[in-house]
Amino acid sequence: MIENLDLSMVDWARAQFALTALYHWIFVPLTLGLTWLLAFYHSLYYRTGNEEWKRLTKFWMKLFAINFAIGVATGIILEFEFGTNWSNYSWMVGDIFGAPLAIEGLFAFFLEATFFAVMFFGWNRVSKKFHLVSTWMVAIGSNLSAVWILVANAWMQHPVGQEFNPESARFEMQSFSEVVFSPVAISKFTHTTSSSMLLASFFVISVSSWFLLRGRHKLMARRSILVAAVFALFSSVFVAFTGDEAAYEVAQNQPMKLAACEGLYVGENGTELVAVGMLNPGKEVGDDQDPFLFKLAVPGMLSLLANHSADSFVPGMQDLLDGNPQENVVGVTERMKKGKVALGALADFKEARKQDDKPAADAALVIFDQNMEHMGYGHLTDPKDAIPPLALTFYSFHLMVMLGGLFPLVAVVFLFLAWKDMLSRFRLVLFGGVIMYFLSMIAHWLGWIVAEVGRQPWAIQDLLPVTVARTNLTAGTVQTTFFMFLALFTILLIAEIRIMLKQISIGPEEG
Repeated sequence: MIENLDLSMVDWARAQFALTALYHWIFVPLTLGLTWLLAFYHSLYYRTGNEEWKRLTKFWMKLFAINFAIGVATGIILEFEFGTNWSNYSWMVGDIFGAPLAIEGLFAFFLEATFFAVMFFGWNRVSKKFHLVSTWMVAIGSNLSAVWILVANAWMQHPVGQEFNPESARFEMQSFSEVVFSPVAISKFTHTTSSSMLLASFFVISVSSWFLLRGRHKLMARRSILVAAVFALFSSVFVAFTGDEAAYEVAQNQPMKLAACEGLYVGENGTELVAVGMLNPGKEVGDDQDPFLFKLAVPGMLSLLANHSADSFVPGMQDLLDGNPQENVVGVTERMKKGKVALGALADFKEARKQDDKPAADAALVIFDQNMEHMGYGHLTDPKDAIPPLALTFYSFHLMVMLGGLFPLVAVVFLFLAWKDMLSRFRLVLFGGVIMYFLSMIAHWLGWIVAEVGRQPWAIQDLLPVTVARTNLTAGTVQTTFFMFLALFTILLIAEIRIMLKQISIGPEEG
């Protein structure tokens, strides 16, 4: 029962944001990836003049339009939640975080929306060349939108190009280029867009496999699969490379997240990579229990991935909590002490300014500047609060990687069978093809969980914990809106599924 739940306002606000993001993420990757497939299908029609390619393009375009419309609705709600549940966050970092979101809305989204109308309604109304250009512009606009959203998210993971203003208690942008071209932002964009192309390719393969199982639209389904399988193969390989780069950036900038992903309690040189394992639920940082009930590991591989050196040191959770002077690791315990000094100096600075005591204000500001980088840790009450939810992060990461290893194999099988026109003979393969979209969506969700849950307890890594970023609302207020959104999003999802299934059952226009 709801009244028996004992969650704080922060927990409910996090749950509401996670709910909105997970629903929104059903639509976003399909939008990002399917646009490129549409542009390619449309280009084949433009080059060949073959009406079958036109029918094929129009069919996938209808499914794209349904997905796009509902994705926009959930995205708008997601942005509003920054103001409703996370007003302190919006106040403190709005100068930085708001800029990419404003560019996304004013430029990329309008570019996408403008050409979407031409793409969808322009058949036989505009020239073939302009119609083709509009389809490509939708693809470019969609992915430009992703650029700015991911830049904002990357800044939360690795804040750069900003400076804290003690007068206003806000983070202010100092270098827009540092924010945009952060290595974390680049790796996030390449990994997200390539994995979205992979998901969209499997969406096409899933629907087309269903057609072949039913013996319908065989030529359209085979052609769709042939192109989608090529996209899936190349994008799955690219996902692996960009995933490696993303893991490297996590190791350099979010070592606690990496330790949680690998269940690494104590760091060592030549750290092994756990390929498969089951965590010991009774294990605590600092005790003598084995971290795993069982595991299969590759020696030295985590060091190689994290630091590009197989014998390098990778800190574990205990190193990150207590510190490791030999490896130049400053522990959370020490950073909490310095963070409290920074917060105390900030309070003294404000009081001195209020009293118009310039010497005292200058002295407090010197102390604050010396400890400012640890300021966020001053809000923590227990060093272990810096450890993200371990089991959820660990299992999400490893299941995502296992699914990522499966995808290129599936792509090769479908590419070979489609090329040889042998798909209809292998019904078991087609049944597997039907579920590939859902497996790729699960992989996307797991990646989002690793990125966001693994960052906890931080709203802004090392600078602003979620407990400080929140709005001063009661838990009951957020509970009410949580269940309102749950009902609304469920209705939207059911509507999308019904409309999608209806359009799929109708199939492409008959030539």
